[in-house]
Amino acid sequence: MKHLLVILAGLSCAGCAKSGVTPVVVYSPHGKEMLSAFAGAYEKEHPSVAVQWLDMGSQDVYDRVRTERENPQADIWWGGPMTAFFRAEREGLLERYVPSWDSVSDPAARSAGDFWYGTFLTPEVIMYNSNRISADSAPKDWDDLLDPVWRGKIVIRSPLASGTMRIIFSSMIERSREGGGGTRGGFDWLRRLDANTKTYAADPTQLYIAIAREEGLVTLWDLPDVMLQVESHHYPFAYVLPSSGTPLITDGIALIRGARHPEEAKAFYEFVTSRASMIRQAREFYRIPARRDIPRPELPPWMQSLQIRSLAVNFDTLASYEREWMKTWDESVRGRGTNSAGE
Repeated sequence: MKHLLVILAGLSCAGCAKSGVTPVVVYSPHGKEMLSAFAGAYEKEHPSVAVQWLDMGSQDVYDRVRTERENPQADIWWGGPMTAFFRAEREGLLERYVPSWDSVSDPAARSAGDFWYGTFLTPEVIMYNSNRISADSAPKDWDDLLDPVWRGKIVIRSPLASGTMRIIFSSMIERSREGGGGTRGGFDWLRRLDANTKTYAADPTQLYIAIAREEGLVTLWDLPDVMLQVESHHYPFAYVLPSSGTPLITDGIALIRGARHPEEAKAFYEFVTSRASMIRQAREFYRIPARRDIPRPELPPWMQSLQIRSLAVNFDTLASYEREWMKTWDESVRGRGTNSAGE
């Protein structure tokens, strides 16, 4: 897990101390490349503002915002699955704000009370090392990961700090509930996956390195980050969109209630969610825009041709039970995997 107390690139303490310079503190899981790029672009247009950002897992962001509710240290929360924003809204951690592009947002991809808005659509995929696994032999669906052929070849990002993995794991439990198997069927599925899992990576960097070095060959992850690692860092990764469907996560943004610099936070919010910024995020950082006014020709070719079959997931249910389910997973599933259902 990334250290929460380390402010990475994009923060100049000397600049923050200068008269007339206002800090805007951003908590985000979007990664140092994207955060530093947009912090720099914003500061260039707004020289009186210093953007300070902390890059951490989306669950870590939620936990930190919750812990700091009586004395907020951040102004804006940029990035994370809608389930985390659902919980934060219910707990009164967010400030209501209607962005200028409200009319082109999808009502299903935002808070009904305007406390958070969807920025990106993030499909979850099966990622594999393309140097060692051919497209024909790669797992094609979620249940394929339970095949003993993958025993000791799967590396997974620890779900306790990862919004992505919490959604995937919780979706497997929800899938079982909807199919009449209750949560037991879902946890049995996770036990069988655990039996095939070699290790749980503490952060995304360790996950990428493990797969690239062939310490593991297969993982579960989100499509934009897979594309980023392939195109920007030339990792030997490929992906499969599971044939039965995938959780299509809405990635959100919100102002933090009680923030010290609310007006500057609103301005940064508008900047990173503008049409121009969304197009840049699609082209350079492989994020799929959620707002509905982005011209298709402005998107990269792979995104234009992307066909996603969504897994039916009740995200409101996930928001309600995810914490309980992940606690159960940590206490009774992790490291206790079985090779077949019911063992």
